[in-house]
Amino acid sequence: MTTQNLLVELLVEELPPKALKKLGLAFASVLADSLKAQGLASADAAVTDFASPRRLAVHVSSVSAQAADKAVSQKLMPVAVGLDATGGATPALLKKLQALGADASAVSGLKRAMDGKAEALFFESTVRGATLAEGLQKALLDAIAKLPIPKVMGYQLERDCELPGWTTVSFVRPAHGLVALHGSAVVPVTALGLRAGNATQGHRFEAALAQVVFAHADDYAATLARDGAVIASFEARRADIARQLQAAAAALGAQPVDDEALLDEVTALVERPNVLTCSFEPAFLQVPQECLILTMKANQKYFPLLNQAGKLSNQFLIVSNISPADPSAVIGGNERVVRPRLADAQFFFDQDRKKTLESRVEGLGKVVYHNKLGSQGERMERVCAIARAIGQQLGGDALAAQAVQAARLAKTDLLTDMVGEFPELQGTMGGYYARHDGLSDTVADAIEDHYKPRFAGDSLPRNDVGLVVALADKLETLVGMFGIGNLPTGDKDPFALRRHALGLIRMLTERDLALDVTAIVQGAAPVFGALITDPSVALADFIYDRLAGSLREQGYNAQEVDAVLALRPQRLGEVPKRLLAVRAFAALPESPALAAANKRIGNILKKTDAVDAHVSTLLLQEAAEKELFAALQTVLPQANALFEAGDYTASLQTLAALRAPVDAFFDGVMVNAEQLDLRLNRLGLLQSLHVAMNRVADLSKLAA
Repeated sequence: MTTQNLLVELLVEELPPKALKKLGLAFASVLADSLKAQGLASADAAVTDFASPRRLAVHVSSVSAQAADKAVSQKLMPVAVGLDATGGATPALLKKLQALGADASAVSGLKRAMDGKAEALFFESTVRGATLAEGLQKALLDAIAKLPIPKVMGYQLERDCELPGWTTVSFVRPAHGLVALHGSAVVPVTALGLRAGNATQGHRFEAALAQVVFAHADDYAATLARDGAVIASFEARRADIARQLQAAAAALGAQPVDDEALLDEVTALVERPNVLTCSFEPAFLQVPQECLILTMKANQKYFPLLNQAGKLSNQFLIVSNISPADPSAVIGGNERVVRPRLADAQFFFDQDRKKTLESRVEGLGKVVYHNKLGSQGERMERVCAIARAIGQQLGGDALAAQAVQAARLAKTDLLTDMVGEFPELQGTMGGYYARHDGLSDTVADAIEDHYKPRFAGDSLPRNDVGLVVALADKLETLVGMFGIGNLPTGDKDPFALRRHALGLIRMLTERDLALDVTAIVQGAAPVFGALITDPSVALADFIYDRLAGSLREQGYNAQEVDAVLALRPQRLGEVPKRLLAVRAFAALPESPALAAANKRIGNILKKTDAVDAHVSTLLLQEAAEKELFAALQTVLPQANALFEAGDYTASLQTLAALRAPVDAFFDGVMVNAEQLDLRLNRLGLLQSLHVAMNRVADLSKLAA
């Protein structure tokens, strides 16, 4: 059957920019999947999505004009129900056949086959394949219905003249055109009150033609670019913007701020991008650059420029949707618009510095943190208490005092005008205001860094004070929320507890802190008093679960992770070293046999009461148990010394020498001897071996 490529475009008013990329991908994938499911397109048909501010489109290769007919076998009913004692059709069977468009003559052609334990009747027929018009109509309606629309709006369409009046349509934005081309032929489908054709509208201001007509489905992107001044592909438009930004910045000896989300959003705002250079008064650079960058990006969708030293320049880039011969009016307009935004930031900064952070501490008591956990002031006191304990443990009185000072002031910038306008700057502004108040750089950096790491890949706090306050802040959140039962469920995690746990794990691991997980969790709970129930066990489980997931994402396999975390190592800084040791051990030829033996030993010991790891040489009777005991006397001191020295890899590799005596022991010794003292002695020997083999990790997890 001959095939042609298919093009479908839906022309609408400007779509929500933050949702455009997702809308374009969803429209294309759902429509193409529906065509494939109906047999109109092959499973490997190439699908190309297009998305611009005013259109969603998809190009599908090798689409048939009609799907092939399909043989269908439909179960009717059990034989006992469909046929009477003489083999004739029952009324129930005749009624069922009639519903399928068949009559009594079809009874003789029914197929009998087992369906479970009973024999059933099956009606076999051939279903005509859908035509493209039928299939595309279904696919188009499916694609529209399944769009991940952030908010639906309703609008009215004037009905055809034969049906006077208005009809209401619901969609993300009012739709104005529909194109459906199979090769060069229009497919007669309808949607949202529109009939498909072969023409669309181009750029609102720069299109060469009022109507852009497509001669063929394959001409879509090229024709739209030539006659409509629109780059239809989201990715192509995005790449063009990125190229223009880099070129414009390089001409100024600068670099645009790297922001993938902003690039996506701007790509969704323009149909034919044109990057222009603008500037603002250098006096505004006295305001912290984070404030200026944020207001330009968030409010104006501009790209700030950084000089070679990483400092903000007074020049910035805009992405215009028009390309006039003289761009001065566009540049001037954007420069006029940005000035009030920068002036607001300057005003907030000046006003905030009139009050010290210390003077704002009392105000935290008036800010509600959580109805079950009190105010931000009460939370601050808890964070201070946790920070004092951790600081004392890691660095004594000096570190504890600085950590408490930073923790006391860390949340005060929530009461400033700047953070009120730009919540994303909390912490950052606290650091600026702390320096203005004359506090040390150590404390100011700690205030700025105490939210870190904010996201995957974010940097850790720069100094020990910041590290202590960040740990205390995350612990307070985790313990408090777990203590009142506010746990993450499914994809819902309103208090970002998973992120807090991963941040805690990263700090403990990457800085190799001398802190035990269980101890710090248990130590944080008492600061809440009677507000919570002790969540230590559940929270520790949660932390180790997040650690396991994080390690798998880093490339460690499940067996390695399970082997190490089965022992619940308290110092998380040791986990990477233990994982590498397990990986090296697993590569040894002796590993499978020792892992299997370890699993067997564990199963034996589980079936007995607690066994003392004591062995009496007087009760060693069999040659194999004597040889194993002798091997342990040689190997265990070496393995234990290496373990205590922190050389986990060498410690595990030393155990490889035990393979032969362990195999011989299980081949030649009856562990559960009838004589009690012999049995207990052999169990004690196994207990000694089990303890020695599982100091670094639970090696039984490596057994197949």
